Amino acid sequence: MDQVTISEEDRRLLGAWAADCAERVLHLFEEKAPSDPRPREALEGIRSFACGELRAGPLRPLAFAALAAAREVGDPAAAAAARAAGYAAAAPYIHPLATPHQAKHALGPAMQAARARELAAGGDAGVGDEEIRWAIGRASPAVRGIVRQMPVFSPGRSRLDAFRHRLDAALRR
Repeated sequence: MDQVTISEEDRRLLGAWAADCAERVLHLFEEKAPSDPRPREALEGIRSFACGELRAGPLRPLAFAALAAAREVGDPAAAAAARAAGYAAAAPYIHPLATPHQAKHALGPAMQAARARELAAGGDAGVGDEEIRWAIGRASPAVRGIVRQMPVFSPGRSRLDAFRHRLDAALRR
């Protein structure tokens, strides 16, 4: 199995990109669950990590809490938005083995943000595609370098698989 070489600075840059992607849809969660701070706390944590103010250790419980919020919210778009925040907080936890699961760690926040926007727009595929284009345009060379070390994704069958494939293919260019 291939190895991934990722520096601490690359993890921080990946975290910042992941937070940018997730933050674009956080309002979809907060509109449905205004008193639940868990996804916002996950984004605050990953932003602090990205700025060098926080070590990665505290991110794991923040990520799990945001994912729990996604399971509890009861609205598909809000759930996808909370998952985007949870996956953003987990983004620095990429392991040295280049596996599809690790690539999903890197791309998950953008994929879930696109799905959240699409669901909020009543299933309008153009809205999700627009979000994917935005994420591709915002990806730093470090994010692209991480993706290039991962296995290539096939198109798959689900909408999330399609988002992942588009992200993967575009970020390798």
